[in-house]
Amino acid sequence: MSDSQGQPAERPDGDPGGDPGAQRTHGLPAAAVFDALGAEYERAFAGSAAHRASLDRLLERLAPGSRVLDVGSGTGVPTARRLAGAGHRVVGVDVSPVMTTLAAGQVPDAEFRCGDIRETAWADGEFDAACVYFSMLQMARGELLGRLARAVRSGGLLAVATVPVDVAEVSAVFMGQPVVVSSFGEEEFVALVAGAGFAVEGRHSVLFTPDHPAGEPEPHLFLHCRRI
Repeated sequence: MSDSQGQPAERPDGDPGGDPGAQRTHGLPAAAVFDALGAEYERAFAGSAAHRASLDRLLERLAPGSRVLDVGSGTGVPTARRLAGAGHRVVGVDVSPVMTTLAAGQVPDAEFRCGDIRETAWADGEFDAACVYFSMLQMARGELLGRLARAVRSGGLLAVATVPVDVAEVSAVFMGQPVVVSSFGEEEFVALVAGAGFAVEGRHSVLFTPDHPAGEPEPHLFLHCRRI
């Protein structure tokens, strides 16, 4: 996956009890999973040419000084760094305190908040664009898209990526960490994004292997969309 808050699972948690804002994976808070991974996560996915190409396309379409929401901002690299470096106003949100601290140090020109994206209040149309690189993989299926549709202005942009497999709350191990994964098949995911109010203007599928001893090939789907 890429950035953070994501990885096999569109469900950043799924714990039915306790703190409703605590994203969990396989009984462990998702924050703990990504706190444990830290910069190791960035290194594992730094070689994703498809992610870089997705950012290139987004940057080509953004107006100067756009306000961009980076969901599951992780260490801030590559997404927030590329966007902020191009002069855009980036707000990154991640559930992991370790990731948020790393991001703030690596991308001082962006703003980072540690918290549950599902419980963060945004004004309607507050953002010109949103990036969601694999961050929905640990959330309930389809849970976030409606909120994003309200937060992105009409005509605004969405760059979203996922692992297109049809699973719901399946236990897995990701880079040595126990997680719970939820996602959709490719066509289902495209339809879900469109149904939330986004016109899908481009898609790209690749097979990527994280640079990690436990890394295995995984399909990655990247979509570029415009808010209707």
